[in-house]
Amino acid sequence: MTTMTETNLLSARLNALSESETLAMTKKARELALQGHKVISLSVGEPDFQTPQHIKDAAKKAIDDGFSFYTPVPGTLELRQGIAAKLKRDNNLDFGPENIVVSTGAKQSIANVLLCLVDPGDEVIIFAPYWVSYIEMVKLAEGTPVIVNGTIENDFKVTAAQVQKAITPRTKAILFSSPCNPTGSVFSEKELREIAEVVAKNERVFVIADEIYEYINYEGKHFSIGSVPAIKDRVITVNGFSKGYAMTGWRVGYIGAAKWIAAACDKIQGQVTSGTCSIAQKAAYAGITGDLGFAKEMTAAYLRRRNLVIDLLKQIPGVKVNVPQGAFYAFPDISSYIGKSHNGTTIKSAGDLAMFILNDVHVSSVGGDAFGAPNNIRISFAASDENLKEALRRIKECLAKLK
Repeated sequence: MTTMTETNLLSARLNALSESETLAMTKKARELALQGHKVISLSVGEPDFQTPQHIKDAAKKAIDDGFSFYTPVPGTLELRQGIAAKLKRDNNLDFGPENIVVSTGAKQSIANVLLCLVDPGDEVIIFAPYWVSYIEMVKLAEGTPVIVNGTIENDFKVTAAQVQKAITPRTKAILFSSPCNPTGSVFSEKELREIAEVVAKNERVFVIADEIYEYINYEGKHFSIGSVPAIKDRVITVNGFSKGYAMTGWRVGYIGAAKWIAAACDKIQGQVTSGTCSIAQKAAYAGITGDLGFAKEMTAAYLRRRNLVIDLLKQIPGVKVNVPQGAFYAFPDISSYIGKSHNGTTIKSAGDLAMFILNDVHVSSVGGDAFGAPNNIRISFAASDENLKEALRRIKECLAKLK
């Protein structure tokens, strides 16, 4: 007689998914902190800045004004108009409010698009290293992830030639982020135009461009692949308020896309969550129509921290590192430590190394296995200078123990 387990009772769809490695490491770090350890958390992808005051004030006013009812599924008209104006101003994208769908974070935005476009067996090309949830979202949509790897020598960026080689008759979409989580890499206008040329030749292929780190860019003006005329109707631009506006907990993201794709996302969202929090939308409108001085100040602070962290990483024997051009992550190659041991613990993977560092010196990072890069760990520098200096001192001390 077969014994049913809880796992057997869950759907195959759920059992096929992996737990988010970043959230798992954050959970473990919190457990150690509750035990009294002085943990320095460099695992979470979250700005350490407060939401700007004018955005908080707009939310307070919305509450006082009684703006507490359901909103339209794709978002309030004023917010969608504000987003359309922003996309024209900053990204050279021509959208009206009918092209915009506001969701509960950019994560939901990407999931909506994949569920709308991908059929079972469709292939989605994902640039690696990739954000941890991309693979699982494609699997949830019953698609097949096709991984194309960038190398540290090319700042982890995939080339147009690699994209062309990966395309098959089953390819439905290409999914990537720039600036990139976890590498901080930024695709140049030239590189994105070359990729767009490949896409233009393949009329069934869509591009899902995750631009959530747009404002955290150390190289100058951000370029959106959706602004290339030949493919503009097949690019879904994803963005949101979490990173550039320090609004992670407010949960507001959005897409700009062809009207029929936006309508499809509206349809699926209407059956899953309906409209995003009304108060958060009022806050987001204040952010997207307000002054960007805060984002520039925040980026300047991240740039200083980036330089600090990269300099300290370069001082650790056996660590290889490139210089990230955006976001707030360093992604060092730690492969020289794989296979080494200390006190009976052998490092077999980047995930093992991240856990060893956490348990030994109480600094949390994330193993690159979760990002499709088993030789790397991700270190967030969204932390104070003092904590970053202490964390890197501890990491250097910890790695020296491995023989």
